[in-house]
Amino acid sequence: MKVFQSVCLTLGATLAATTLQVQAQVGYPRAPIRLVIGFAPGGSTDVLARLIAQKLSAQLGVNVVTDNRAGANGNIANEIVVKATPDGHTLLFNTSAVVLSRALGEKMSYDLFRDLVPVAPVGTVPLVLSTNPALPVNTVADFIAYAKANPGKLTYGSAGTGNITHLGALMFLDANGLSALHVPYKGASPAFLDLIGGRLQFATMTMAPSVPLVTSKRIKALAVTSPNRSQLLPDVPALSESMPGFEVGAWYGVMAPANTPRAIVQRLNAELLKALQDPDSKTRFSQEGAELFALSPEQYRDYLRSELERWSRLIKSAGVKTE
Repeated sequence: MKVFQSVCLTLGATLAATTLQVQAQVGYPRAPIRLVIGFAPGGSTDVLARLIAQKLSAQLGVNVVTDNRAGANGNIANEIVVKATPDGHTLLFNTSAVVLSRALGEKMSYDLFRDLVPVAPVGTVPLVLSTNPALPVNTVADFIAYAKANPGKLTYGSAGTGNITHLGALMFLDANGLSALHVPYKGASPAFLDLIGGRLQFATMTMAPSVPLVTSKRIKALAVTSPNRSQLLPDVPALSESMPGFEVGAWYGVMAPANTPRAIVQRLNAELLKALQDPDSKTRFSQEGAELFALSPEQYRDYLRSELERWSRLIKSAGVKTE
């Protein structure tokens, strides 16, 4: 009886998978698509997700509805998508937090590589290494020399422990053999206030909120962490100009529940790549300080694994722990 039940369960699973594959090729999408976002409305994550939803709606001929489910560094949204029916009608707009949470050893009810399938990355946002204007440095070389002459005396802020704004700074310090005191904040805004006020000496924050503070000279930008200079701050060098190969930033992508038919994943990947080539997408990504970032599903999976490896290595060597 148990053998019969096992065979029936296996056959049922196979038939279900086959049915989903057939549906993927005929009549997808059949209903509105829900794009779940793990962060609150208003920030760069939300802006870019809504742009992607708008482009996909026009291309697929169905409404792509955004659903903000903020909390737990994106993990609430991740869990919602993990539990959704794998038919391509519920998708996750993920950020680099999907990897950082695992690298930090946070307890999660799902496995990144078992329970979610990568569809495509869509963009990456570099960080800006910036200082309080009173700090007597004007270049990356100046900063490194000053930090070495004042070991452990500099303080930097972030949008939270384990956030990319924390780990990006930590990676820069580690690469140069520097030490500084980390002060985590609940978001970027209070950290910026203390950077402007001189209670912090430096920070590595994302592009969009940094640019107006740099152009108004309330903070001083030393470098951006993208491979090349940013159009938003053309006079600010890329960190790779003085540290060849150094690159770090927040990145965004789309994932689906595990067992989503391959045909649907491939279709969505193609539609996302098409959306990214739209001139309007390029303009609006640029306005957020984001750079387009497109890969196949397989390449995206490899990228996720490589990012997990490098952040896990840094977090372990630095002894970073979540609060």
